[in-house]
Amino acid sequence: MKATNMKKAISKTQLLPMVVVALLLAATAAFAAAPGIGTTGASVTYNLTAQQAYLTQPDGQMVYSWGYGCASGATNPGFLPATITTGSCNTMQVPGPTLIVTEGQAVTVNLTNNLPTPAGNTSILFPGFNVTATGGTPGLLTTEAAPGQSVTYKFTAGSPGTRAYYSGSQSDLQVEMGMFGAIIVLPKNVPSTCTTQAIRTNLFGAPGVLTPEADFRLADSAYDNPRSCYDREYLFQFSEMDPRIHSQAQAQVLALGSCTAGAAGCSLEVATEPYHPAYFMINGRSMPDDMDPNYATQYPHQPYNGNPHMHPGELVLLRVIGQGRWQHPFHEHGNHVRILGRDGNLILASNAANETNLAGPLLFTTTTTPGLAFDGIFYWTAKGLNWDAYGHTTAHADATATCTPDANGYNTSSTAYGSINYYEWCQDHNKPVQAYPFGDVAGGGPVTLPDPNLFTNGAWYGGSPYLGPDATVRATGPTGTTPPSGTIANPPSSEAGFAFMWHSHNEREITTNNIFPGGMLMMMLVDSREFVIDESN
Repeated sequence: MKATNMKKAISKTQLLPMVVVALLLAATAAFAAAPGIGTTGASVTYNLTAQQAYLTQPDGQMVYSWGYGCASGATNPGFLPATITTGSCNTMQVPGPTLIVTEGQAVTVNLTNNLPTPAGNTSILFPGFNVTATGGTPGLLTTEAAPGQSVTYKFTAGSPGTRAYYSGSQSDLQVEMGMFGAIIVLPKNVPSTCTTQAIRTNLFGAPGVLTPEADFRLADSAYDNPRSCYDREYLFQFSEMDPRIHSQAQAQVLALGSCTAGAAGCSLEVATEPYHPAYFMINGRSMPDDMDPNYATQYPHQPYNGNPHMHPGELVLLRVIGQGRWQHPFHEHGNHVRILGRDGNLILASNAANETNLAGPLLFTTTTTPGLAFDGIFYWTAKGLNWDAYGHTTAHADATATCTPDANGYNTSSTAYGSINYYEWCQDHNKPVQAYPFGDVAGGGPVTLPDPNLFTNGAWYGGSPYLGPDATVRATGPTGTTPPSGTIANPPSSEAGFAFMWHSHNEREITTNNIFPGGMLMMMLVDSREFVIDESN
């Protein structure tokens, strides 16, 4: 596996402080963000194509699929965010290219149908936008492109938020084959409060204290609302795949060959029911493939990964779309998710004087509904652990570290900005968990260790429940030696963080072809602030 792509900001002994689930230690740690194509200005034009290719799966299968991509030889907008410099856009990818536009921008999408002739017409639906189409052939839901032909769609980008786009032709087959993607509308008027240092927490470091980090966001806020500021963002598109349908489509395409479009018999008769998906994917990949970097060369038709990182206290914007046929109950361990809006509709309290107060629900499990999208905020601060996650103790170098609570109880004063424990929950500061550095929680220790039989498969326990530098020394306390620390995938010298598994709550969906682990599973790594999270791959 690829080693964690992180840069050490200060030279001190490090340790992976805590692993919530043993599996996660064996997972590679890459980064997600919300990469796509777009440009500023009054208008933007995308030249897309629909083509066939094969998608790779962790079980070694190459699944015949269809998808959207960037038309060969045509001009398309540049890659965003600009801090990711490894962007690429194949002529076929699943999901399709993420289209990044700005509120009020005039959008043109030219689609050329390069699918096999027996596949018939294809198209794109843009729900939530008033679309006009030119060229092409009238279809049931929208204007379509016949084999070898093109169609043009035009609309003005409406309210900010995340939305889906997908095929409006033989949707039960074409969407299943992979013809879907995301469109992100950025706010035209970013609230000024979202550009202040206080809102951006410690994202860009502090001079002379922490190494500044690059900004991988697409904007400073998710909506035209001062309460929608965020520090990081990730796009997750959930889908599933029934390989029987894909095999039928492939067999019929091969059997019909280069038949004449519209001629008798030059069409597919693929049974899309009964539906028995075997692959469950995040951004077109199954675990562990979804933890490899964006634009990894081994996935030429699956460019986007799904592996979020954050520092304590940061507001993480989750852009989530249900792109398949099934509803997926997805659980983000570590905290609930506050829903901001759905399909570009910000949820506000109608009884507020100026209607700027957010009113979206706080969800334990975020239900991913087919064809629908939501934007939500996730954060983690160590509040509620009832012990000092930073391991402060008078026995070590940070004995002078302080925690001055703000009105909400967090260490966010101007003097705290840039410190390792910025945004620490002060109520737990200097609690004496270090007096019991290991052992079961019931006996006063910080972590209940796994069954000894599990150690035959490796040292699953990370060795320390703490964030920050000097974590190994902090964990030893007065009672002895730190337990086994780290693995080959996550050595103590290259990562320190809390690992939370994020996964579907439908147990079948965390398998790949019925083998666990796999499917809709990833992890959130909450990294200590002395580590620079690098999402540029």
